[in-house]
Amino acid sequence: MKIATFKIGEERKVGVVDEGAVTIAPFDLPAELAQQGIQHLIERQVAGNSLPTTGAPLALEEICFEAPLPRPRRNVFCVGKNYHDHAHEFASSGFDSSAAQSAVPEHPIVFSKVPESVIGAGAFIEFDPAVSSAIDYEVELAVIIGKPGRGISRENALDHVWGYTIVNDVTARDLQGRYSQWLVGKSQDTFCPMGPVAVSRDDIDLGNCSVQTWVNDELRQDSNTGLLIFDVPTIIQTISEGVTLLSGDVIATGTPAGVGIGFKPPKYMTDGDVVRCEIAGIGQLQNTVKRRRL
Repeated sequence: MKIATFKIGEERKVGVVDEGAVTIAPFDLPAELAQQGIQHLIERQVAGNSLPTTGAPLALEEICFEAPLPRPRRNVFCVGKNYHDHAHEFASSGFDSSAAQSAVPEHPIVFSKVPESVIGAGAFIEFDPAVSSAIDYEVELAVIIGKPGRGISRENALDHVWGYTIVNDVTARDLQGRYSQWLVGKSQDTFCPMGPVAVSRDDIDLGNCSVQTWVNDELRQDSNTGLLIFDVPTIIQTISEGVTLLSGDVIATGTPAGVGIGFKPPKYMTDGDVVRCEIAGIGQLQNTVKRRRL
């Protein structure tokens, strides 16, 4: 099942996408619950309740997709250097403050992006050239937690997953290189495109999902989730060892090689670029880059 948060006019709704019919059927939700995006639906299902009924379908061309969780309840968890090829390209870039011992990490590297950085499909990725001139893209499979938990075992980890979506972990590489921590370079306003839909966990084959990025129709990243260094159960186990994961938490699992910084010279995004991230079984997350003008 594919579920999306969207706007029709100024009204936010949540609905089930029917790709064959090119429609979306909105759930019967009061406005205050629809404001949460899919958060209420996750909590409802975790509590053992069925999804609300749906109304008359709307044509997808009539609506505007938003992030499935327009404002996550807390920071988005992210995993760095989680594909071997990207770990090596990043270690050789000169911007990696975590590569003192080895290009490939022995344990998952976990950082975060603030909730206010989240935008939906079609929204502008905005950058301020006075702040950064090295804006990069990173397509990532993102896990959405359903059942909360702490000290989750690897064997039981997938029982805590509600579903999946796409995150573009947009990064200011110069800021990332300047500071020992990555939060500032990763959390600029609009630097976390998410969506366009959330997919229930049983509809994704974690061992074999193609992961791709195009910039202006040039294929830049082309990999598969089967090549993750640390798989989803390991990531969930690692984070939950001392952190209680909550319903609606989002975990971006890392990006493969082909990011802008990996080219010689680097291919950073600039004003007017169109970046399209695609993961099999979820769809395409497309955004245009826009220079912020004062």
